[in-house]
Amino acid sequence: MLRARTLLYRLRSWLHRRDVSVWYDPRYRLPLSGLEVGAGMEPRRADFVMWWLRECGAVPASAVHAPRRIAYDDLARVHTPELLESLGRPATMAHIFAVDPSDVPVDEVMTTIRLACGATLAAARETLRTKHPALNLLGGFHHAAPGAAGGFCPVNDVAVAVAALREDGFSARVAVLDLDAHPPDGIAACLARDRDRWIGSISGSDWGPLEDVDETVLPEGAGDAAYLEALTALLERMPRPQLAFVLAGGDVLQGDRFGKLGLTLEGARERDLLVATELDGVPTVWLPAGGYSSLAWRVLGGTGMALAAGSSEPIPADYDPLGARFTVLSHEMSPGELTEQGELTADDLEEALGIRPHRQRLLLGFYTASGMEHALFRYGILAQLERLGYRQFRVTFDSTGLGERIRVYGESEAQEHVLVEIVLERRRVLGVEVLYVHWLSLRNPRAQFSERRPRLPGQDVPGLGLAREAGTMLARMAVRLGLGGVVFRPAYFHTAYAARYAFAFIDPERQGRFDALIRDLADVPLLEATNAVAEGRVLMDGEPYTWEADEMAYWLRESPADAGEVERERERVRFSLVPAPVPPSPETRS
Repeated sequence: MLRARTLLYRLRSWLHRRDVSVWYDPRYRLPLSGLEVGAGMEPRRADFVMWWLRECGAVPASAVHAPRRIAYDDLARVHTPELLESLGRPATMAHIFAVDPSDVPVDEVMTTIRLACGATLAAARETLRTKHPALNLLGGFHHAAPGAAGGFCPVNDVAVAVAALREDGFSARVAVLDLDAHPPDGIAACLARDRDRWIGSISGSDWGPLEDVDETVLPEGAGDAAYLEALTALLERMPRPQLAFVLAGGDVLQGDRFGKLGLTLEGARERDLLVATELDGVPTVWLPAGGYSSLAWRVLGGTGMALAAGSSEPIPADYDPLGARFTVLSHEMSPGELTEQGELTADDLEEALGIRPHRQRLLLGFYTASGMEHALFRYGILAQLERLGYRQFRVTFDSTGLGERIRVYGESEAQEHVLVEIVLERRRVLGVEVLYVHWLSLRNPRAQFSERRPRLPGQDVPGLGLAREAGTMLARMAVRLGLGGVVFRPAYFHTAYAARYAFAFIDPERQGRFDALIRDLADVPLLEATNAVAEGRVLMDGEPYTWEADEMAYWLRESPADAGEVERERERVRFSLVPAPVPPSPETRS
């Protein structure tokens, strides 16, 4: 069914396609392993959107451009030397992105930011040349001022692009339409001396007046109707520009951790279609700005669909971008790349002669160690590990009392570390042979626990931020082995939470309670929620709740669960949180 709908999308996109350039690089994903848990951001947002726009046919390969890093000369037109110098320090980047300094590979983070800034400038030059809209899948860093970074905004790509264009000789009016849920304080500061610019904003936060900004502040939970009415009025006041930047923020959604404006996905799409119509014929650069929920990527994907095809159709709710991407990559890998091909290696000969000890040759009777390493490479997992600071990877297999074990090693600062450890076996569950995961550990020993990154239950070192990739790769392994699914028991709430995109509890009532727990703790940061569950500070219907470590399954065929049972149990129960006890003051302890 999903495949048929995707083909229909491709047909409609082809019939209604508009010329649009899209700027993207796989390195748009920030190499901060604690970002998703700590800030609630989806670090794969740009990847998900790119994969969807290509799969649905909205954007042809010829429209996708790879950015180049912005030059420091361009950054220096806007930002002070002191700010730019400070960005080379882990502590500065850690403060900007709300992570621990040990989690910051500075050079790689700056590569991501400079690529995004380079793309915003290149997109502006491209749209001025073609008069067609341009979409950069990372950017809109509107809180960075000339001498100070802001939340998630090390530098200001919009202001840097405007300054470079002015240097090029472009002197016409520039409009910045900031539709992120927060005010454009940094853009206002950076463009304060540019007299031929207009800045308009609709936000849900009152940070005080901004000079020369046409700002509308809406109340929390304003919703679609009030937002679109305010937007219509703002567009009527906007002077006709010769170049526009649109910050199509994903943090306007209902349920966003920081946004609070309460829009639906349909409302966000209507926003983009309304603006695109108003700016038809105006060279325009579209930017994603903020977004702090699991649905934020769908807002940006919708922006791309609005620009490329004028489409109001929703992205299918059951579309899993990571699963779809890994399915394509798996099909591209032949069995010969993953298993034995019959050749006798030097290692085989030494084992036969007794020179070296016998090793486990095949995982689950199929994968060689080199084949597994090749799969990790093709799925992009090794590239992300490299950006986190690891090199010289190797994969080993052996057996434990529970099953077969995979270990992935990587070197950092001349020391080898275990980065991934998985224990697997084939097992029958509900009459179906599945890939059963007894143990899965993703370890980032370069990072440290701290107040910004507290230890999660069951962790001995911080994680890698690759739980979704690991689960999806295991699913592709099960498909290749002809199994019916992947099953594991989540020992903690955060483990089940990370797996929720593809896995569900086998017991439908248990799934209903899990859904209710997520619903009722939606406003609680994941770190606090998982600790509260582990510490017994969560109540179900007023009674202490103990975490139920039941089996979750990623069914590769039809799920045996009854959706009705899930919904009934979800609506039956209510969860609440008991506040953590306040530690005694030094005076009390004495």
